[in-house]
Amino acid sequence: KLFYKKATAIPWLGTFHSICAKILRKHAAAVNLNSNFTIIDRDDQLRLIKNICKSENIDIKKLSPQFIIAIIDKWKNKGLFPNNVVTKKGEIWEKGILNVYKIYQEKILALNACDFGDLILHCVSIFENKQDILNIYSNNFKYILVDEYQDTNFIQSKWLNLLAKKHKNICCVGDDDQSIYSWRGAEIKNFLNFDKIYKNTKKIKLEQNYRSTQNILSTASGLISKNLDRLGKKLWTDGEDGELVKLSCYKNGKDEAINISDIIEKKLKKKFSYNNIAILVRAIFQTREFEERFLKIGVGYRIVGGTKFYERSEIKDSVAYLRIIFQKKDDLAFERIVNTPKRSVGDTTTKQISEYARKYKLCLEDASLKMIEMNEIKPKAKIGLLKILNLIAKWRKNLSSKKNVELMQIILDESGYSEMLKNKKDIENEGRLENIKELLRGMREFENLESFLEHVALATSIDENWEGKKVNLMTLHASKGLEFDIVFLPGWEEGLFPHQKSLDEKGDLALEEERRLAYVGITRAKKQAYISFSMNRFYQGDWIENLASRFIDELPKENIEKNNVTENDIDDFEFNQDISYEKEIRSPGWLRLEKKLNEKK
Repeated sequence: KLFYKKATAIPWLGTFHSICAKILRKHAAAVNLNSNFTIIDRDDQLRLIKNICKSENIDIKKLSPQFIIAIIDKWKNKGLFPNNVVTKKGEIWEKGILNVYKIYQEKILALNACDFGDLILHCVSIFENKQDILNIYSNNFKYILVDEYQDTNFIQSKWLNLLAKKHKNICCVGDDDQSIYSWRGAEIKNFLNFDKIYKNTKKIKLEQNYRSTQNILSTASGLISKNLDRLGKKLWTDGEDGELVKLSCYKNGKDEAINISDIIEKKLKKKFSYNNIAILVRAIFQTREFEERFLKIGVGYRIVGGTKFYERSEIKDSVAYLRIIFQKKDDLAFERIVNTPKRSVGDTTTKQISEYARKYKLCLEDASLKMIEMNEIKPKAKIGLLKILNLIAKWRKNLSSKKNVELMQIILDESGYSEMLKNKKDIENEGRLENIKELLRGMREFENLESFLEHVALATSIDENWEGKKVNLMTLHASKGLEFDIVFLPGWEEGLFPHQKSLDEKGDLALEEERRLAYVGITRAKKQAYISFSMNRFYQGDWIENLASRFIDELPKENIEKNNVTENDIDDFEFNQDISYEKEIRSPGWLRLEKKLNEKK
């Protein structure tokens, strides 16, 4: 957000995008636009990208339009027009996206339009190439105030620097310890290097906290002090010390969910409303254990900033396969999976089958078989339809001989669904794959397919009603800016938190951001905070022994109360600090085994 005060005018107040839009309207001609240009939204972008992909013969099953938009946004956030982008060697998909970017920019310019990224990018381009226009605004913007400065990206910082270049009267407010959006393009170095760009900078530390107890603040401060890239501050409150932060070790993920729900039910609900209780997880798949538990004991809950587990599209697809195998008359399930993944059985073919089924009072599966037999399906669609029908018949024969999880794995592989997810370039694909693995884990708890499908039906029949008293479930990222009396932070294990994929991609930079994420999580709590980890988690068909997160060993011991944490667990914390985490080593269980073997030697 930016505030501008001109001596003879009223202040300007708005977001980066809204103020840039106002400037761009006045000087649109400088970037070959008319002043009445249209600002297209995400749906418009998607339609345009899909059309370009179609004309360029790009398979959107492998390279999704959403992913293409995310990469284009990333380039725009870095101030790059198509002719400035340099693709990485060996990344063929980047070259394909760059070609789409070029066509996309040409088309939106021809439409007299721009997207949200263009609003700032065009303004910077104008300021850099039209000194007379820059002078107007650098003269008039005498005082500038920016909020949430730690979340600014490269192009936003560049725009601000151009505006403030003359007067250098700029005040930026933010918290470097809460910079957790690098995956959106935010660059913490904008905050850390501010005093290098603007000489004689005055720093004012706002260290008094009006929300949390001192023990919560001291715990968060002790943890974040391990980061090197920070300005540093020490949070304090003139309120009470409050209870120590609770640290617990559990046998497994299910045990963790049961114990946390028991604390809520037996200890907290008498004093606190469910609305003031939150469970914050590192990865969205972690909510399943808690959802299952709350459904079982009748505790209301809401997913904040996300979708309930069994409502997620990849889960609904997987369950639909099981439903049609269990019950051939389940036409809704058949409609969902018949062309997922794509099998050339499009809407026209599906409509023909539905009409035939209604006419002869058949289920869609039987109608499909009959129409194939009578040669009433077009050749290409017939091949795809026959393939899925034969697979359904084969899977149905395996119902009695295969366990639920084994059958689900066979279905995902043979249907092509697993391959579709693995090959797809999509910003949300990692989460989908984790959710599928969590579904397989959850299925093991049911004796047969019938009981599992009945459970899913009951879980999805509960309406999402945001009114009333409900426990809040969300990711740590979604919790930023929120506050609750009670906060639970489960799953503090190596590989999960800090997240292994982040460490592999960005190393120490990612580790510091993961630690800032932990800091954000702890400081969401006003009165009580609970941190926990489990010794085992079921992952990809096997029980994996976990190491406690390195963050646990970094918590100040004087502010922590340990529950069910043994000396062996403490040893693991210490061992954790001495391990060299190479990319090839991904299993915390493997590390624990190596340690035991070395001890025997």
